[in-house]
Parts: sequence; C-alpha cells; structure tokens
Amino acid sequence: MTRITSRRDFLKQTSAFTAGLAFSSWAGSALATTAVNQPLFDISLAQWSLHRALRGGKLDNLDFAKVTKEEFGIEAVEYVNQFFKDKASDEKYLAEMNKRAADVGVKNVLIMIDGEGALGDPDAKKRTLAIENHHKWVTAAKTLGCHSIRVNARSNGSFEEQQKLAADGLRRLTEFAMQYGINVLVENHGGLSSNGAWLAGVMKMVNLPECGTLPDFGNFVLDRKTGEEYDRYKGVKELMPYAKAVSAKTHDFNKDGNEINTDYMKMMQIVLDAGYHGYVGIEYEGKKLDEYAGIKASKKLLLKVREELTPEETADPCCSQENYYVPRRGLFRRGLFRR
Repeated sequence: MTRITSRRDFLKQTSAFTAGLAFSSWAGSALATTAVNQPLFDISLAQWSLHRALRGGKLDNLDFAKVTKEEFGIEAVEYVNQFFKDKASDEKYLAEMNKRAADVGVKNVLIMIDGEGALGDPDAKKRTLAIENHHKWVTAAKTLGCHSIRVNARSNGSFEEQQKLAADGLRRLTEFAMQYGINVLVENHGGLSSNGAWLAGVMKMVNLPECGTLPDFGNFVLDRKTGEEYDRYKGVKELMPYAKAVSAKTHDFNKDGNEINTDYMKMMQIVLDAGYHGYVGIEYEGKKLDEYAGIKASKKLLLKVREELTPEETADPCCSQENYYVPRRGLFRRGLFRR
C-alpha cells in the first residue's frame, strides 16, 4: 500500500483536490488505502559519538554494541575504524564483535574509515596504495554483516582535477567492494567534499550504484581558516539522491531540545523527500553535554521529528469503515481543514 511520507508527496497526491474535486472523492481515492506500518526512518548510533570515552579507556570497542542497546535503546551501530585499527584482519576479534552485537540484538550497519590514505591523491602510486589500504576494511565489513564502508574523497588540485582523481579512486575501490556485496559511501568531510555540487559530480563520474554518499548534516565547512561554509540544506539535498546512509550531526541544544545549528524538521524533510527511509545515525560532537547525555538528547530530537513528520490516522468522514492519514504538520496546521 502507498504511504505518504512528506508534505511534498502529500500535495502531489492531493493535487486533484486543489483542482476542485469533491472532498469525498479525493479522500476515497487518495488516502483511504494509505497505511503507516513502519517508521519513516530507523535510528543508529555512530561510534564517534563516544570517542572521548573510547579514547579515555572508559569504554572498550567490544562493548560498544551493548552500551548502545542498554544505555540508549538503539539497535544499530556504525563503527569507526580508529577504535579497532589493528583488528581489520583479525578474524577472532571480528567474530567476537559479531557475537557481542548479536547477544544484545544489535545490527552492524557500516564502518567509517579514516587514516588509510587519500583516494583522490594526485600521485598515482599513492592513490593505488590508498585504495589497497581500504581493501581490508571491505572484507571486515563483510565479516561484520555491514552494508557499507564510509570513506573520504580527499584530493588536491583544481575543482575539476580533484573530481576526476577522486572518481578514479572511488571507482576502483567500489569495483573491489562489489565482489563482497559492500557499498562504498563518501561523506562530506571537509574541503571540496563539503561542496555538495562537487561531490554529486563525483558520484555521476563514478556512475556505479554501489558507490554512494553519506550526507552529514554538519560537515559543510569548506575552509577551516576562513570559516567559509556551504549551505547545509542545499548540500544535503544535492547528496541525498546517492545516499545509502545519513549522519545526524548534533552539537548543542536549546531549552526546547532543538539543535541550535540545524533545523532538524527542515533537514529531515529533505531526507524524506528524497525517498530515504533507512538508518539515520546519531553523531554527537558537542561539549556542553557529556557524550551520554548528548546522545540521549539527539535521539529524543530525532524521535520528536519522526513523530511530527509521520502521517497520523484519522477517521474518514465519508467512509466510516475506512481509515486515511494526514500529515500532522500538514492540513490542520496550514489551515486547509479545521478540527
């Protein structure tokens, strides 16, 4: 059955009404068979959210899945290779990670890869080495049951040169990863990769469905020296057509529990408008709240946004035996109908 997931989709489906069709006809044809039986998106936890605890020895990588489930009630995790850097080929260790996650009912979603070289390095030999350095993480992701690895698209040169170099490295790595059923995802992570148009152009050049993006709501600083930033909403919108994961970056919250840097209602509407309903990974990087409190505040915000954007069941005025759904932020709040 069809599910209405956004105001945009809703308005498309109800255009007949605005053209003058009777409400009863509209309700019966557009909404009477609509049902909501799954959440608009699921929530995962990026391991970087606990990087201070991990680096400080207060949390072990092997306990990450358990803490994720028992402390935060989250059932999917996104690992960071920094916290088990020497274990990529250690089958016994990876098996233990799998066991720990399975014991608490947690799904391994992806591994974020850093420090393995620039996939867009202008030096052909260094670029090849970087590609090969990522191979072990592809096989580790396969062993852990992840769907993807997240990589960076760092390069040097002009706008166009960096696109070509990054596309070459990503294509070659993706062709290797395809053999294991693993996707290669690129995050906007500084420099030109934080330019949504640039990274979308790289995706077009690679032109492989297994190579996608991981839009991060907060990583749009183009120049750390000047503080120049790319418009985060524009950037996420440009990257969402290629997205296979999403990073919900949070720093600080106001008294109402909203993130002060990102309008989460607006941002998640962009995500849903792109047809994405997968995992949205919490990545808390704030300092005012401790890591545990920051993760909980992030989850609370995402749940609030999900509830607001989820269509709600309302009795059909025309057919008492039928149900139809209207977005909570849609008709009533815009005054198109009154309760």
